[in-house]
Amino acid sequence: MKYILLFFTFFSFAQQTQFVDFKTVDARLTINSDQKMISGTVEYIFDVLKPVDTVKIDAQQMIFSQVKLNGNLVRFDVNEKQLLLIAPFQKGKNSIEFYYQAHPKKALYFVGSKAANNLQIWTQGQGKYTSNWFPSFDDVNEKLTFNLAISFDNKYDVISNGVLKSKRTSKDQIVWEYQMKEPMSSYLLMVAIGNFEKKQLVSKNKISLEYYIEPKDASKIEPTYRNSKLIFDFLEKEIGVKYPWEIYRQVPVREFLYAGMENTTATLFSTSYVVDSIGVVDRPYSNVNAHELAHQWFGNMITATESKQHWLQEGFATYFALLAEKEIYGADYFYFKLYETAQQLKFASRTDSIPVLNAKASSLTFYEKGAWALFVIHQELGDKKFKKVIKNYLKKHAFQSVTTTDFFNEIKKVSTFDTTKFSKVWLESVAFDTHKANELLIKNINIKKLLEVEKMRSKQLLEKEVLFSKLLQSDVFFKLKEYIVNQLKNEKYEAKKQLLKEALRTNNVYVRQVVAASLPIISEDFRLEYETLLNDKSYQTQEIALLYLWLNFPNERHRYLDQSKTWIGFNDFNLRTMWLSLALSTEDFSEDSSALITELIEYSSTNYEATTRQNALEKLIAFEIITDEVLINLVNATTHHMWQFSKFGRESIRKLLKNKDKRVSFERILTNLNPEEQFQLERLLKE
Repeated sequence: MKYILLFFTFFSFAQQTQFVDFKTVDARLTINSDQKMISGTVEYIFDVLKPVDTVKIDAQQMIFSQVKLNGNLVRFDVNEKQLLLIAPFQKGKNSIEFYYQAHPKKALYFVGSKAANNLQIWTQGQGKYTSNWFPSFDDVNEKLTFNLAISFDNKYDVISNGVLKSKRTSKDQIVWEYQMKEPMSSYLLMVAIGNFEKKQLVSKNKISLEYYIEPKDASKIEPTYRNSKLIFDFLEKEIGVKYPWEIYRQVPVREFLYAGMENTTATLFSTSYVVDSIGVVDRPYSNVNAHELAHQWFGNMITATESKQHWLQEGFATYFALLAEKEIYGADYFYFKLYETAQQLKFASRTDSIPVLNAKASSLTFYEKGAWALFVIHQELGDKKFKKVIKNYLKKHAFQSVTTTDFFNEIKKVSTFDTTKFSKVWLESVAFDTHKANELLIKNINIKKLLEVEKMRSKQLLEKEVLFSKLLQSDVFFKLKEYIVNQLKNEKYEAKKQLLKEALRTNNVYVRQVVAASLPIISEDFRLEYETLLNDKSYQTQEIALLYLWLNFPNERHRYLDQSKTWIGFNDFNLRTMWLSLALSTEDFSEDSSALITELIEYSSTNYEATTRQNALEKLIAFEIITDEVLINLVNATTHHMWQFSKFGRESIRKLLKNKDKRVSFERILTNLNPEEQFQLERLLKE
C-alpha cells in the first residue's frame, strides 16, 4: 500500500509542476531552542501556467494563519502533510504569504543546550524532509530561489544558503539575512546554528571559501580541512564548468546523521572528521569533502528527476571525488580504490537483485557501481571527449532536472559509443562485468602485481614467501603490501614471522596497522616488535595494539597502562574509554577505581556525542559495570535521533533483559525517566 501512496504523491506533484511554477521564496524565521520550535512569515512568488483550483505546499504537521493570496485573505485547508490553497487560479503571476509554526519531529535537530553552552541547531533535508521544518516542496523537480532571514540569540552564529547580505541586531537577537541568486530543490535548504570560528580562503576563480570549526577544536582546522582548496580548484577545472554558486561553506556539526550533506553552498558534515594531525591518518575528510563538493554540480546545479536516476548524483559525486583523491594521493591510490569497490560489487552481485536504474537500488549500487559506470565511459571516450560531454551536459541542463537519457544524448553528440549496450551491462543488469573491470585496472602496474598476488592465495606459503618478501621490501604501492599481510592471516606464526617483521619495517602506518589487526594472539618472541605499534602515529593502530598486548601479556599490563594513561584518541575518546575499561579490569592497578568508573560512566551520558556514548556503554556492558546511571543512559540512547545509536540502545537492553536481575533494575528506574524514555523502556519490557 505504501508504494501506491508514494506513486500517487509523486504523480500529484508531477501534475502540479505542469500547472504551477514557483519562482522565489522570502522567509523571515525565528527559532526557539527552548521549545524546539520554528515559526515565521513566508512569501512565495509563483506563476500559474494553466488554470487550476488548488495549489499545494508540503508542510508536515504545521499550524498556519494570515494566509493571503496577492494581498487578500484566501481560503485554505491544512492536513498533516500539506497546506492547500483553494481558489480559482488563473494564468499569471501570483504571491502567497502566510505565517506558520512547527515543532519538527525530524529534519531540524537541537543538540546540546544554551545552559551547557554547547547548543547546536542544524537541518537535514535529504529526500523529502525539509517540509518538516519549512513549508516547501518534496518534489525535487520544483526548483526555486530561496532567501531566508533568520532571527536567533546574538551569542550564536547562524549559517544558511547563499550570500550573507546583512546582520541586524534587534535587542538580544541578530537577524541573519541570506540570499540566493539561482534556483534549487527544497531538500537542499539548510540552517546551522552554533558557536564557530571561521577560516576564509579564496579559490583560483575568486569564489569565497569558508571553513568553520568550533572554538574548542580551533587547533584542528588545518588537518580537518587539509587539501580543501586544492580539491575545490581541481574539481572546478576537471569538471570544466565554473562553480555554479557565489560562495562555498563547510560546517561540522555534532550528532550529524551522515558523513556529510551537500546543501547548496553549505556542506554540513560529521564532527567525526574533525581531527588533529594524528587523527587525520585514519579519518581524512578528503573523500567526503570532495564528494559533497562534487554534488554542487551533480545534484544541486542539475538534479535527477526521480529516485531511479539517483546514480546521476551519487555515482557522479563518487567518481569525481575519486578523481580529486587521485590528484592528492596519486594514480595507484585511484586504481586500488576502484579495485576494492570492484571486489565489493562482484561479491554483492551474487545476491543483489536490483540494478542501478531502480529506485530501490542499494547505496553500494548507486554510489560505487555508478562511479564504475562513469569510469568505463571515461576510459572508452578518452579524457578530451569525456570532459566535453560533462561540460555540455551541465551547461545545457543548468538549474534543471535531468535523466540518464539527457546524459547519453551528450555522449552521442561526440562519439559513436553504444550507450544502449552500455546501459544494459552497467545500469540495467545486476551482474558486475569483472572481465571489463580487470581489463581497465591492469593498466596500473601495481594492480597487475596485486592480481598476481591474489592468484597465489590458495598456494602454500613456501611457494610464495620469496615473492612476498621481495615485494614487502620494494617500493610498490603500500596497498599491495597490505594485501600480502592479509593473505598471511591464516598461516602459522613461525612460518610467517619473518614476513611480518619485514612488514613492520616498511614503516608505513597503514601496513603496520594491518599487521597489528592480524595478530590477536601474539607470541612472546614477537612481543618487542609488536610493542613498537604503541608508538605509531595512528589512534586506530594504538587502540588495536593496546588491547591485544593487554590480552596477551598479563604480566605487562601495568606497564602498558602507564604508557597509555594520557591517551585520548579521536574526538569520540576511543583510546580513553578503552584505557579506562582495561584499567578497571587490571588487578591492583588503581587505588581509586571509583574515580575511573565515574569517568567512564560520564562518557556514556548526554554530555557527549553519540559515538563517544556508545564507545563507553559498550565497554561498561562488556565489563559488567552496570549501575542505575548506566541503565538510564542506555535507555536515553533509544530516544536519540541517530538511528544507529538508538538501535544499539534497544538491542543492548533486549540482551540485558534476559537476565532477571537486570530486568528488575530496569523496572526500578522507570520512575526516574522522562515520558519518552518511559515509553521506549515499557515497550521493550513488554516484548
